[in-house]
Amino acid sequence: MRSLRRHPLLVPALLCAFAVLAARPTDGGDGGAGEGAYGSADSGISGQVARLYEDAAVATQRYEAGRLKAEGQRARALRVEALLDRERRESAVMHEDLGRIARAQYRSGGGLPLTAQLILADSQDELMRGQHVFSQTQLAVNNAIDKSRRAERRLAADEAKAVAAWQALEQRNAELAGLKKDIEQKLDQARRQLQGQADASVAAGACRGAVRLDQPRKAVTNAWVAPVEAYTLSAGFGSGGARWANRHTGQDFAVPIGTPVRAVGAGRVVKVSCGGAFGIEVVAEHMGGYYTQYAHLAAVTVDQGEQVSAGQWIGQSGTSGNSTGPHLHFEVRVTPEMGSAVDPVPWLAARGVPLG
Repeated sequence: MRSLRRHPLLVPALLCAFAVLAARPTDGGDGGAGEGAYGSADSGISGQVARLYEDAAVATQRYEAGRLKAEGQRARALRVEALLDRERRESAVMHEDLGRIARAQYRSGGGLPLTAQLILADSQDELMRGQHVFSQTQLAVNNAIDKSRRAERRLAADEAKAVAAWQALEQRNAELAGLKKDIEQKLDQARRQLQGQADASVAAGACRGAVRLDQPRKAVTNAWVAPVEAYTLSAGFGSGGARWANRHTGQDFAVPIGTPVRAVGAGRVVKVSCGGAFGIEVVAEHMGGYYTQYAHLAAVTVDQGEQVSAGQWIGQSGTSGNSTGPHLHFEVRVTPEMGSAVDPVPWLAARGVPLG
């Protein structure tokens, strides 16, 4: 091995090269991941959309939980206010009763000086009984009023706490609503960028390649699943209209751009293509001689020839190709090519996946 001493400039040159390599950005885009995570330098937007979907779901759950908690706290404040009003009314009634008792006592001699009552009383027992009754009545009323006042102070304090808690929750919920709106705005922008990449791929007739997304580790116990988790069914199998040359050959799922699309069952990817009426599409082969197609995608996450499992992400929905809006076009076929489709709704239902 040659000594480095013979080349005094070699060590600084190597250090400079290492510094340049360390300063170079990775190919993973904003996610900081390399090509192994996202497939290509321009596929980071797919990962951003997937992450923003998860963030939006979490923000929505937190917002809804906060809203429900605030509604419960406001209901409690209203109940305390109602109790406080009732205590105030009862206290007012007690004050009126005390006034009537005092006036009646005065008319019956209770307002006379003790000396006059001693002179006019028929007997000492009668005098004592009258004084005792009046004293007991007045004591009972005073006790009731004191109790009412204590209850009123307690309820007033509870009401103040309930209102303060409700207002704090309302403020927190406003913050959550702002966070949710910010995430949704970022997601909307990322969706447009993702669809722009898809449209460019379709126009060029060349796919960008598989986008390797870190999908959540959810245990799928069923052999078959729906192609998307949350959806609204739109055009069904056999529908007619100006959009299709013949009858509609699949089932459409109305979902936003970037929604993860899942393999409905275990199988092998036999086709990944871009261009034509279906835009970006994936076709998978399953046991029993059936094929499933997933069309109008914005991105694919698998390569042709790849084995897939039930529930595995194989793409992200979009509106590429002959599409009037964001949705997934799903077909079940008996061959990998169009023209051999069967109604996917009863086909999935027979496999334990009812669509609703």
